[in-house]
Amino acid sequence: MSIIITIACPDRIGIVAKLSGALSAHGYTILDSSQFYEPSPGARRESGEGRFFMRVECAQTADGDRAGDNARALETFLDEFATAFEARVTVAEKDRAVPAIIMVSKFDHCLQDIWYRVRTKSLPIDIRAIVSNHADSQADAERWGIPFHLLPVTPDTKAEQEDRLEELVAETGAELIVLARYMQILSDGFSKRHFGRIINIHHSFLPAFKGAKPYHRAWDRGVKHIGATAHYVTPDLDEGPIIEQDTERVSHTSDPDDLVMRGRDIEARVLSRAIRLHAQGRVFINGSRTVVFQP
Repeated sequence: MSIIITIACPDRIGIVAKLSGALSAHGYTILDSSQFYEPSPGARRESGEGRFFMRVECAQTADGDRAGDNARALETFLDEFATAFEARVTVAEKDRAVPAIIMVSKFDHCLQDIWYRVRTKSLPIDIRAIVSNHADSQADAERWGIPFHLLPVTPDTKAEQEDRLEELVAETGAELIVLARYMQILSDGFSKRHFGRIINIHHSFLPAFKGAKPYHRAWDRGVKHIGATAHYVTPDLDEGPIIEQDTERVSHTSDPDDLVMRGRDIEARVLSRAIRLHAQGRVFINGSRTVVFQP
């Protein structure tokens, strides 16, 4: 069995040597390893003052009872390692599908793209539920065999709706919430409780063209690049740590409807890439920024 180990901690001498030595001693071979050191603001790079990030894919070399003993020994080592190096350590099976809730409003291009990639096993998530404030996607969810939850939102029902959403997170065991063009603002409390586990997508015109019909207003200004940004959700609207982005050049020959169509395509692929990076343990939140180990 292959596993993924992620580590985020203050930079110290010996981190890589300690981990690689333990993996070898406990019967694991390293398949892939990525590392990054980010110095603290104002610190010299050679000072070692900063944060260290590491992602390791490794596989057991033993079978049967010995493999189980090795796994338990490695777990004990990683607990001790986390304490000694003040590290946040995670361990996950490499091929594990992350339980997820997808939230959508009326525009379903991102939802359709996600479902296709999940069905073709190119996106490692398990969609446990689809939540919407509109019924537009209910028929698709039922056809796919995914539970659909219609949770309308008004100023009077917002708190009640989020309480039900919290219940769904617990009931489904969801470890990720994807806002696939979900056009409602989550409360500060909900965003804080699930920080690092909610991914949103939006066009990349922000903050220039907020509000309705951003592509039309971009066309009015003669914008020459359109794009999309996927990020983690925080109480600061659309300002969370960025996971993935993409852009595409347009020209005067594109009308507003063409920009909308091309923009939706970019949004769908950027969101799916961000979900994949997150599910594969390739994204580390570092303050207002991210460290992303690309495959």
